[in-house]
Amino acid sequence: MPDETRVLYNADCPVCSFEIDHYVSYAGRKGLPIRFEDLNEDIANDWGLTQDAAARRLYVLKDGQLHSGIPAFIVLWKDMPRYRWLARLVALPGLHWLSNFAYDHMLAPLIYRWHLRRLGATSTQL
Repeated sequence: MPDETRVLYNADCPVCSFEIDHYVSYAGRKGLPIRFEDLNEDIANDWGLTQDAAARRLYVLKDGQLHSGIPAFIVLWKDMPRYRWLARLVALPGLHWLSNFAYDHMLAPLIYRWHLRRLGATSTQL
């Protein structure tokens, strides 16, 4: 489907799945062309990513372009009428910078460390 938006996320992550499950439900009710793909189904290679890279942040593929982190959220939110206002807000220059900083340096690394702990990773991998 040419206008389809694809979202790659970690369904085993309680934080990730809580948020994405909400989007899945909303997109389903509205019949939106958004496909949500669980990285745990061994599909990261289809995205050109390793499982580890895919687990580190949200990825969205739209119009042949791969987005990650806050830019991925913005693309996703733009495709959902209820969240377009949030996409516009987070895209504002100062807030965009702050959101990227918080996601890249605090939120995503913290969620990734939780992911590794759930997998039973050793402290040297953290």
